[in-house]
Amino acid sequence: MGLQLDIPTLTNQFDYFPGTRYMGSKNKIIGDLWHVLKDYEFDSFYDAFAGSNIVGYFMKCQGKEVFSNDFMAMSYHNAKAIIENQFQQINQAEIDYLVNHDNTSNFISQKFKDLYFSDSDNAFLDRVRTNIEFLDDEYKKSIALSALSRACIKKRPRGIFTFIGNRYDDGRKDLKDSLKEHFVNNISFFNSAVFDNGLDNKSFNKQTQKLEIKADLVYLDPPYYSPKSDNDYVRRYHFVEGLVKNWEGLEIQENTITKKFKSYQSPFSNKLKTYDEFERLFEKFKDSTIAVSYSSNSLPTKEELTEILKGHKEHVSVHEIDHTYSFGTQSHKIGNVNNRVKEYLFIAT
Repeated sequence: MGLQLDIPTLTNQFDYFPGTRYMGSKNKIIGDLWHVLKDYEFDSFYDAFAGSNIVGYFMKCQGKEVFSNDFMAMSYHNAKAIIENQFQQINQAEIDYLVNHDNTSNFISQKFKDLYFSDSDNAFLDRVRTNIEFLDDEYKKSIALSALSRACIKKRPRGIFTFIGNRYDDGRKDLKDSLKEHFVNNISFFNSAVFDNGLDNKSFNKQTQKLEIKADLVYLDPPYYSPKSDNDYVRRYHFVEGLVKNWEGLEIQENTITKKFKSYQSPFSNKLKTYDEFERLFEKFKDSTIAVSYSSNSLPTKEELTEILKGHKEHVSVHEIDHTYSFGTQSHKIGNVNNRVKEYLFIAT
């Protein structure tokens, strides 16, 4: 059974979640999701496409045993830092070492010069990324990598890396602070988010199709295929994903102005593969309660997804979440009525 803790205590802990403007994050509707999910009995929760990890962290705060998985390394380390990790924090001496210890690395300073950050910020990234490898604890490494990733996202206009320079600078304080200031502040945020819910939570960095997890409730929020929006997380966050992986095993596309790397293969990259993948996922998790987050501008349609679920589960219900938002970061898409979407939550038992 899950650890029985009083809700006010858990809610207060959830306040420490270090959120971002991560594409597809459920930060604005987490309360609506819980309003539906709390009526189902489950002690273990599998967040199969974890993304920002806000849903998995929320479930940890509710005393659930959480399994978090994402194909992005940046998401994996975030989960390892605050979902799997129960007590490790980075101390002041370690912070001083990370930001001050000299090293000879200049990869970022040379490869990404004049693209996203100033020369001094790039030199800082080179130094800290090298020093992280000398931390003697895997959870502390994940905290440091997550803090560095969040620092880069906070420092960037719109929090993405699909363009170079600062043409979308809106004067926010986040854009004026140095990466060092962001990083040190974020270490504190991630330290505060660490807590022990008494359960054996785990984080994974694999393709969902290749990972065998058994849980009472499986939550699916994949990067849906849509002809109206971009679901390529690598394109938006390639720099921080590369930073976390130290660009090991990644193929940087030198001909691109953003110096992005070749995107990971995804079964949700085209329409046909998307339909087939849902069939496989629902069959894979047919012994669990399945919850599916869904946006109305995506494929399959609401009706099609309902029928696919009914092929694997006996009961399917659809809940419309009272939240409509404009999706897209390109100037011609923002505020476009054709790009407004609704959120649905499918529950299959």
